[in-house]
Amino acid sequence: MASLSRALRVAAAHPRQSPTRGMGPCNLSSAAGPTAEKSVPYQRTLKEGQGTSVVAQGPSRPLPSTANVVVIGGGSLGCQTLYHLAKLGMSGAVLLERERLTSGTTWHTAGLLWQLRPSDVEVELLAHTRRVVSRELEEETGLHTGWIQNGGLFIASNRQRLDEYKRLMSLGKAYGVESHVLSPAETKTLYPLMNVDDLYGTLYVPHDGTMDPAGTCTTLARAASARGAQVIENCPVTGIRVWTDDFGVRRVAGVETQHGSIQTPCVVNCAGVWASAVGRMAGVKVPLVAMHHAYVVTERIEGIQNMPNVRDHDASVYLRLQGDALSVGGYEANPIFWEEVSDKFAFGLFDLDWEVFTQHIEGAINRVPVLEKTGIKSTVCGPGGALAPLQGWERGSGRHSVAPRETSCQKPESFTPDHKPLMGEAPELRGFFLGCGFNSAGMMLGGGCGQELAHWIIHGRPEKDMHGYDIRRFHHSLTDHPRWIRERSHESYAKNYSVVFPHDEPLAGRNMRRDPLHEELLGQGCVFQERHGWERPGWFHPRGPAPVLEYDYYGAYGSRAHEDYAYRRLLADEYTFAFPPHHDTIKKECLACRGAAAVFDMSYFGKFYLVGLDARKAADWLFSADVSRPPGSTVYTCMLNHRGGTESDLTVSRLAPSHQASPLAPAFEGDGYYLAMGGAVAQHNWSHITTVLQDQKSQCQLIDSSEDLGMISIQGPASRAILQEVLDADLSNEAFPFSTHKLLRAAGHLVRAMRLSFVGELGWELHIPKASCVPVYRAVMAAGAKHGLINAGYRAIDSLSIEKGYRHWHADLRPDDSPLEAGLAFTCKLKSPVPFLGREALEQQRAAGLRRRLVCFTMEDKVPMFGLEAIWRNGQVVGHVRRADFGFAIDKTIAYGYIHDPSGGPVSLDFVKSGDYALERMGVTYGAQAHLKSPFDPNNKRVKGIY
Repeated sequence: MASLSRALRVAAAHPRQSPTRGMGPCNLSSAAGPTAEKSVPYQRTLKEGQGTSVVAQGPSRPLPSTANVVVIGGGSLGCQTLYHLAKLGMSGAVLLERERLTSGTTWHTAGLLWQLRPSDVEVELLAHTRRVVSRELEEETGLHTGWIQNGGLFIASNRQRLDEYKRLMSLGKAYGVESHVLSPAETKTLYPLMNVDDLYGTLYVPHDGTMDPAGTCTTLARAASARGAQVIENCPVTGIRVWTDDFGVRRVAGVETQHGSIQTPCVVNCAGVWASAVGRMAGVKVPLVAMHHAYVVTERIEGIQNMPNVRDHDASVYLRLQGDALSVGGYEANPIFWEEVSDKFAFGLFDLDWEVFTQHIEGAINRVPVLEKTGIKSTVCGPGGALAPLQGWERGSGRHSVAPRETSCQKPESFTPDHKPLMGEAPELRGFFLGCGFNSAGMMLGGGCGQELAHWIIHGRPEKDMHGYDIRRFHHSLTDHPRWIRERSHESYAKNYSVVFPHDEPLAGRNMRRDPLHEELLGQGCVFQERHGWERPGWFHPRGPAPVLEYDYYGAYGSRAHEDYAYRRLLADEYTFAFPPHHDTIKKECLACRGAAAVFDMSYFGKFYLVGLDARKAADWLFSADVSRPPGSTVYTCMLNHRGGTESDLTVSRLAPSHQASPLAPAFEGDGYYLAMGGAVAQHNWSHITTVLQDQKSQCQLIDSSEDLGMISIQGPASRAILQEVLDADLSNEAFPFSTHKLLRAAGHLVRAMRLSFVGELGWELHIPKASCVPVYRAVMAAGAKHGLINAGYRAIDSLSIEKGYRHWHADLRPDDSPLEAGLAFTCKLKSPVPFLGREALEQQRAAGLRRRLVCFTMEDKVPMFGLEAIWRNGQVVGHVRRADFGFAIDKTIAYGYIHDPSGGPVSLDFVKSGDYALERMGVTYGAQAHLKSPFDPNNKRVKGIY
């Protein structure tokens, strides 16, 4: 048996190779590959025999010839999805597992459940998981799932981390999650074995706990089976059958296995690290990567019993109570990629790379010093109680005098480009759903996500807002781009425990989609944001260019970290919960727009054409507002789902038919519409519209021209005077009214000019063919020089739009928010007899009374807010802030959030007006005033050109 010190010397003598340029680390797998099958902790429930592979014995039960749904994968997500499908009344649901339940990633998961995360949706999903595992399953089956409520403790070793925890505490109050910010002394009393000398404080959540993966999945399977579902083990899937309908739409037809086929219209891919392979069987792109993720289990620790689980984010380590021992794991900057995912891998683990894992042990010893004299027993992956004492570990040296037996191992996990799961119906194949890519959080999120996925399958969409998990959040050009997937997944893994700041941006996978003005704006100091693969202007730095450089993997894998990196320095200024240093720069952009004019590059917007003989019928059904107006009109509208939730807000411009195509309109017969929407949600909108058109069997075309057209928006009191010098048309109110559009010449180039405003000012958008963007932009800037025109970015748009009360989709508006609740009833043609998607739900909601409303709040105290702050009314929490920003024209912090009546009644306007409000920021409450109208220009004079 080789000693650990020798192993570390060997590792030091043979360092990892640098990643292949442009592609990231390509050969980082353990050379030995997966070890032989290990002793499984849950042997009695998971394994029935040794020796001959159980797969060779055939499926655990005969395959049905047909099924309504086939779930592939028997891990946490597969079992939760099957259970919730059965619970919602879905008959004919089948789960296929190639080995035994939990044999992939689930069996060796740490099983931690933390109730608070910096996302209101995730807090709700976690709450459902906790209810299912801690109470509902046991009540339903009489079986104990293995749930242990020992509490959770988040460690803050710096001020910003403690501020983040205080934000989580405030959000928890909106959901009834008990939590407490503790001082170092209080933490020591709670956890006597902890070193608190370097702490600022901790966040204690007493009702957090630990799940048993085998017990949970076994109980879920039994509960689902009792409701008529079938679980079939030892049945590998070998193919997905697909058919194409009369409209050219690809649909699921069945599942092929080694032991027969099942005819089904619906497949759910819950295959974990094997999800990409299952996707390829169906022609579906699944953007995830497999990485090794390790933890070790210590020997017995006196006094550790009943202690809370610990997350020391700054040390990137977690400590999970495991009886009278601890599991120790974490996230490192140099995780090992599993290059070739084996389909033979079950109940297996990889040899632990101690060179990678060293930082976690040192972090754990610093936090719980007794670990320095505690051994490791590899109960996760080693036979018996093989001990590897940590005694003698030299802190900071990476050396140990005694080696563990060579049974310490690491597990495979799937990770995604944004560290969010992949869920929903694949855009390439109707009836093919994803429930994978859970970034080592499948047990935690499994209950909530399983329930939402079941709703998605049965009712056509989830109950909650799952856009952040929806596979449609990624542009189709990115979902099979290896470099982008690899870089972004690495960065997401490496930053898993980083503080979540509101204005952080990725450094990986950048410059994938750049609009025609990118270089022009870069030279003028543009600091870019990344959305949907696009580089869009965030704000303008007055001291010169700040380009985003090639990803350096943060110096991991032998890569050389960039030095003197202007963009990264500016991004580091965003790492604050206070106003950033460039707060005044953004103020300058906002006030220039209010006082003179600003030009915004909005080329990354999604730009579609809906044309054809059925286009008007399709538009009437798709859009909540009446868009069947004369050609030349532009309408702000929403698109809804059948539950009345808002899938999108966008502008729809009516086009005149034309037999001749131009760069600004296709040739078409019948009716035509030009659609413009935020670029970050363009793929979501495309998929939603396509699905509705398919379901309605509409004979029309949807054409994506997002890459072919640029767009600039000129806004402010001087915008008319500036554009009058550039456009060959009369721009007066009478000749060019608000919400209209025209084809015009700008500096000799054909453009589509629309009189619209994103910020509440007089202004126009110019939609420009790609080749004409730079000359038109330069002509506008030249004409605006004497009027005070400046460049401005999306940080200014965020401030200006919230000041005016304009809604942002997926902040103020989400798929579980209705236009009535959001104050957008004017976008709904409820007074007309024309049916539209979601109309019945809105009518029912209006008749019953609104149970919540979106309300604007302002504060006299000039403190920054970013969303997730608790809203208090008359001493009770009635909601949380969705979006907040600083309004420079009114010189106040502005916040929007949905409020409800704690008594359960409707939220009337009188209820809103009669309350005494306060907003809680990091545990401190600030008095707030509620507004029923926008606090800035409530009579809409400025958009009409009245100043």
